[in-house]
Amino acid sequence: MPENIIQIDQNLLETKLDRLITEKMTQILNAMLDAEADEIANAARYERTGERKAYRAGHYERKLTAKAGRLELKVPKLKGAVFESAVIERYRRREESVEEALIDMYLAGVSTRQVDDISQLLWGDRMPSQTLSDKLKKVYDEIDAWRTRPLSGEYPYVFMDGVWHKRSWGGAVENVSVLVAIGIGGDGHREVIGVAEGMKEDSASWEQFVRGMIERGLKGVRLVVGDRCAGLVATVGSMLPKAKYQRCMVHFMRNVLSKTPPSHREWASAALKAVFAMESRESALAKAGQVAAEMESRRLKAAANCLREGVGETTTYLLDEFPAEHRRRIRTNNMIERLNREIRRRTRVVGSFPDGDSALMLVCARIRYVTANEWSNRRYLDMSRLDDNLVEAN
Repeated sequence: MPENIIQIDQNLLETKLDRLITEKMTQILNAMLDAEADEIANAARYERTGERKAYRAGHYERKLTAKAGRLELKVPKLKGAVFESAVIERYRRREESVEEALIDMYLAGVSTRQVDDISQLLWGDRMPSQTLSDKLKKVYDEIDAWRTRPLSGEYPYVFMDGVWHKRSWGGAVENVSVLVAIGIGGDGHREVIGVAEGMKEDSASWEQFVRGMIERGLKGVRLVVGDRCAGLVATVGSMLPKAKYQRCMVHFMRNVLSKTPPSHREWASAALKAVFAMESRESALAKAGQVAAEMESRRLKAAANCLREGVGETTTYLLDEFPAEHRRRIRTNNMIERLNREIRRRTRVVGSFPDGDSALMLVCARIRYVTANEWSNRRYLDMSRLDDNLVEAN
């Protein structure tokens, strides 16, 4: 290798630069603290003047964690006046940007123990779990205000589902659910319009969940998409009488295939896909009847009964009042299932929650973090044809 080529040790350079930045920041902040002390005392150190209001009484050392590193500061002490710094708040041990970065890491899916380790690695200072929890209380106040915000405008399509997690309940760790609702507004954009703890995801939970959204202003619902959850269909019929119910096509196909032996599953899967490939509801129902009859001839009576029982509410998306351009996205609950996977990825780190409030707040925080991007900014459906189709259907 030629001798005139300069080689740089990148790690050594970065280490020296970090140390240099930390030292300079320490010097600058100490100089600012001294200037503040001079201003409060109305005189510089050792200056003789009759206008002096206080005297220097040494200093005390204080550590401050900043993005530049861990700073060793010398805070002046005064005799005859109270030293209150505008540079550093009283009792503050970390720069706000550092605390915000740690909280963002937690909401992004990092456990409190990992946040503690990362803060030690990056800034040389640990943030205990209790301190992080105290900081998160302020964030949770904002999240709760978002969760209970008024709903404006109409939401023609609403997707509902529940995500399960473990939490302490009645002295034991139980599986409980958090109910989530996503609405598509008149502008075609997606929005999480409801998040609430559903306990056992029963009829009473769904009624309370939907009632809460109605009280907040939910209106204009024409189609509710969801799985065959206990009580959800009855709740939609009683509390949203103008809305129709669409059972998730993917979940329905899985239910039918679960009653089919492996030797017939490939044929049954192709047959079910043919049913939902029909262009009209009438042809889909007719095709489903043929498939059910063929299942019975193959001695698949349980699968045939399941198909006949659920194909009606699974083909609601084929009604004339819903545009053909919307069918692919309103016939399944895949959108909310993907969101639920992101929630489970975060709650799995925690394991079991001590109470329902902590679980609900963390789920809401995760939802806001995931949806605060192109998810909500990009138009999901073109809603311009919806009203035209409704007039034609009527």
